[in-house]
Amino acid sequence: MVTVMRNFFVLASFCLLSVLLASCNKNVVFSEYTKIPEEGWKTENKLTYTVDIADNKPYHNVFLTVRHADAYPFSNLFVFLTTTYPNGKISIDTLECILANKKGEWQGDGAGDLWDNKIPLKQNLIFPQAGKYTFTFEQGMRTNPLPLILDFGMVIEKVD
Repeated sequence: MVTVMRNFFVLASFCLLSVLLASCNKNVVFSEYTKIPEEGWKTENKLTYTVDIADNKPYHNVFLTVRHADAYPFSNLFVFLTTTYPNGKISIDTLECILANKKGEWQGDGAGDLWDNKIPLKQNLIFPQAGKYTFTFEQGMRTNPLPLILDFGMVIEKVD
């Protein structure tokens, strides 16, 4: 019970710190995280983020954020991304998030038995048009529900 409470306080502290640090960055255009249910990330549980890109002229960096437990049984995470553009155009991509290196060592920042990853998706991207973009993510692993992925999110920052 003490370990569970300690892990809860570590997670809560880390989440608060992450939010505070993200809010201090004036270049952040969008930042949102979704808590995955305890029973795991089901393929039918699609995560959708709508982003209003008011100024598409500057370059942007796009990141995926993944928090997982130390006992996560895989070294990667496949996700399917459906992007809907302001003009209605739709594109579909398959993305691989590398969570561990070839030696099996977790990447990212660890705190207790939790690991946080900020994975670059696109660097120096110019959005083709201003307006609302919808990004929908679906877990693409063969295990359903996928255990021990705790949070998933997306961050978009303007490049200085």
